[in-house]
Amino acid sequence: MTGTDTQAVDTANRAFYEAQERGDFEELTSLWLAPEDVSYAEDADPDDAEDTSISCVHPGWPVLTGRGEVLRSYALIMANTEYIQFFLTDVRISVVADTAMVTCTENILSGGPAPEDSDELGPLVGQRVVATNVFRRTRDGWKLWSHHASPVLAESDDETDALDDTLDDADGPGDGGGNTDGDGSPA
Repeated sequence: MTGTDTQAVDTANRAFYEAQERGDFEELTSLWLAPEDVSYAEDADPDDAEDTSISCVHPGWPVLTGRGEVLRSYALIMANTEYIQFFLTDVRISVVADTAMVTCTENILSGGPAPEDSDELGPLVGQRVVATNVFRRTRDGWKLWSHHASPVLAESDDETDALDDTLDDADGPGDGGGNTDGDGSPA
């Protein structure tokens, strides 16, 4: 993995979110892997072509497989979302050969269509989603192969404290974590 690969994957990942923010369906479409993106050797058997099926899981949706299903889902989302903005945090990029994986937290601010007798946006809603984006290297750059996003359940301070207390109790009193008998060996 080179710094150049990592930067190129980061650029492709950001382009994916920016296309959604602009509602640019054509740009979004061009960022997803297509069968023509995979180069074949001239003497290769077309039946041995690598799988280029794409997949997507939006929060709360079933798995969508295939270019038609995935792109239709984005057309539907874009048609019903007046405003969306992504603030990405916790971005981690891993590149191995011609495959890259990006994990991140999508901090999303979105608004639906305006109420009927108004020119203003519908109410803005914030949510946090964790996502994994898998890219493949093509002759035209890195293309999205799979996107999987899951909502993050909000935790209140009381829930966090209760979880910490539960974990402390499971470790045993005063042993500093782990189930040992005091000399470091398992209990």
